[in-house]
This record gives sequence, C-alpha cells and structure tokens, in this order.
Amino acid sequence: MLSRSAKLAALTVAAASFTLIAAAPAPTPGSTGIGDPYFPELGNGGFDARHYDLDVAYNPDTDRLDGRTTLTARATQNLSSFDLDLQKLTVTRIEVNGRRADFTRTGDEITITPRTPLRRGTTFTATVTYNGVPEPLSGPIVFGSDYGWMKTADGVFVACEPNAASTWFPSSDHPSDKATYDIRIKAPKGLTGVSNGRLVSTYDTDKGTRTVHHWRESKPMATYLATASIGKFDVKTGRTPGGTPVYVAIDPVLANSNSVDVYGVTAEATDYWSQVFGPYPFEETGAVVDDMPEAGFSLETQSKPSYSAVRNESTIVHELAHQWFGDSVSVEQWKDIWLNEGFATYAQWLWTEHKGGASAHDSFLTGYNSRPATSSFWQTKVGDPQRDTMFASAVYQRGAMTLQMLRERIGDKAFFKLLPLWTRLHRYENARTSDFIALAERVSGQQLDDLFDTWLFTTGKPTL
Repeated sequence: MLSRSAKLAALTVAAASFTLIAAAPAPTPGSTGIGDPYFPELGNGGFDARHYDLDVAYNPDTDRLDGRTTLTARATQNLSSFDLDLQKLTVTRIEVNGRRADFTRTGDEITITPRTPLRRGTTFTATVTYNGVPEPLSGPIVFGSDYGWMKTADGVFVACEPNAASTWFPSSDHPSDKATYDIRIKAPKGLTGVSNGRLVSTYDTDKGTRTVHHWRESKPMATYLATASIGKFDVKTGRTPGGTPVYVAIDPVLANSNSVDVYGVTAEATDYWSQVFGPYPFEETGAVVDDMPEAGFSLETQSKPSYSAVRNESTIVHELAHQWFGDSVSVEQWKDIWLNEGFATYAQWLWTEHKGGASAHDSFLTGYNSRPATSSFWQTKVGDPQRDTMFASAVYQRGAMTLQMLRERIGDKAFFKLLPLWTRLHRYENARTSDFIALAERVSGQQLDDLFDTWLFTTGKPTL
C-alpha cells in the first residue's frame, strides 16, 4: 500500500509523462521530394538514408531485371508514411522492419505506410521487391544522349547522372541523401557484374548457370554514382605506386583498338591527384570501359569511373578528379554542378601543366580568346545554369576559368592550400557554392564576391 506522499509522487510522474506524450508531434507523411529546384520530386523527406542492400538479377536475353532492395534509414520526424523514387518498374511486395506494409503509387513516387508509425530518431528498414525491363532516360540534359540503364551487345552499361538511379532501384534519388552500399549482381555465367567499392565475393548459383558478384561501397555515395554494369570484360587488378588498389574492366571489343593505357593512366592520375587534392577518398580506384557508342559520354561512378569508350587520357584524369569533386564532396543541390564539372575540367588543365604542356593560364587564354563576346557560351550563369543546360559547356569551361581567375587573384600558395582543405572539410558530405566562396575568402584573407559574381552569376564575357 502506498503512502499519501508516494501516491502524489506517482501522480506527478504520470502527469509529466502524459505531458511529454501529448507534446510529441503526431506522425505525418514524409515529403515527396527533397526540394531541389531542378528536380523538385527527387529524393524524399522524413528520413535519412544510411545503407542500401541491393540484389539485382539480370537476363540479357529478355532485358528483365528482378530486384530486391533493402534500405536502412533513420526517421527525421514522426512518420506515418514515407516515399521512395522508382521509375517504371513493377513493385510486388514491400516490408518495413520485416512486416508487410501497404503502398500506393503515383507516377515515379511510391508511398509506403508501415503498420505502425515510425518514431523520430529510430532506425528502420524498408525492403522492396520489384521487377521489369528498365528503361533509360532521354532528353536534353545529358548532351541529348540516353542515360541510366542502357542495354549493350552483351549486357548493360549503367550511368545514371543526374536522375536515373531510380530506373533500376528504389531510392531517395538525390545526391544530398548519401548512403553506403552492398550491391549483388546476378548474371549469366561468363558475364561480369562490376559495381562500386571493393569486390567482396564471387560465386556461382542456380546450378552453376549464373554468377553473383558482391560489391561493397563502405563510403557514403550519391545514388547517381551507383552502377551495376554487366558484360564480358577483361579485368586487371593491382595497386597504384602509392598503394591504392586498382580494378580495371575493359570490354574485349575495345581492348586492342584502345590507344590509351587505361590502367596505367588511372594508377598515375589517382596518385597525382592524391598529392594535389588530398588523400584518395575511397578504398579502390579503377575503370569500367564498355563498348557503348550510343552513350557517347563517361561518368565518374564512385571508385571506378564508367567509360562508354576511352577517347583520350584527358577524359580519365577528368573523371578521376571527380572522385574528390563530386563523389566525396557532393553538391547539395544540382544548381551547384559547377563544383563538380568546373573543378574536373580545371584538373585537366592542371594535368597538362604537370605533364609539361600548356600552363593552366595558357589553357584559360585559349578558351577565353576562342569565344567572341557574341557567343552564346557567355550567356550561361554557371552558378545556376538551369536544369536542361546543367551540363552546358560553359559549366565545364567557364567553371574552370573561374578557378584560374581565383588562382591568379589569391596566388598559388593559397590556391593549392584551398583545394585539399575543401576536400578535407567536406569529405563524404555535401556542399554549396557559398561554402566554397567562404572558404576561399578565409584561406586567402581577401574579399572575393566580385570575382565569383562576375564569373559564376553574370552573363556576358568578362573583361580581363
């Protein structure tokens, strides 16, 4: 039997508990998009993606993909439901924390309602089983080329920037929601599935008729950088002179016709950029070189860039520079894409300078002088180029020009202190143009708004 004082204490505790419960926000749906002005419906609100476990089985004869994706995430609000992005493919089952969940679909948005709401701060899993024939995306964004999941003569070439990861797995498909990955690729025996990170294991299944390649990317990765390219490849592995593991897979159709030593340049450039930009951010470097002339582009898929063919050494050094600028330090919104492409293009100028060719200053002048003031090139606002022109040549070239102007304003000592400091401070995270300007001003001790306003946010040909 409780004393009167004990009863009063118990009532006080109960009242306090009730107040806390009453004060907790009621569960609400997560938003359908992260709010990127270029792709408002990409990504999803209400949770933070932590890890993707992807199992994909692909049949080149039918082009059918059977997939099972388990997302591990942390709720950032009390969630009654949440969304994932998935384009075209058919969903057959969804489970949340191992229990079957209801779901509805509107276009590319899947709305999932767990049996019980998810409390803010808790970690949960969502497992989606799906299938179908993935379709590449098209349109003006990527140089007018198709992109995403693209069929080749012996498999697929997978390159998904900016919004095509959700053509082959359900995700929060925006670079601001990075996660780690385990990717298992099942394909007919004789084909190799190549993905990000390190190869964990390879084993035969289905009575020896198919092979599974299990890859693990242990560092945070944006969805568009995930790949699962499949085909016949000649594989070469080893280490760079600096000790970084290398994995290079080349379509045998291209092996004898390729004048570029992909393995050698990859190893050399990885080590050189490690000196200029800071330590290499991932566990492995490499390349996937496929015979995919319809694509006509390459992509900095994390840890081993994907090449639809390798046309020159400069392409390799560009995509490898992205491992720092774009992959490790990723954009917070797509309008900041010059932080990827301008930096990787400037890396090409630095490489030429390093190899005894034209200086970066001379490369700048060549580009600047070759374009008259009347050229449409000067009409792109590099710091906000708009969705359909986010990969316009000015984003690359004028972005690189901006960095050369910065280098000449603040001097080599400050400039080459700034680059590795940028990659260290934002390693595995996301950043904005304003973050880079602030850091450049901090390192140099100079006010630089006029320089960046002129080169990034003003149309017209700047006066030197």
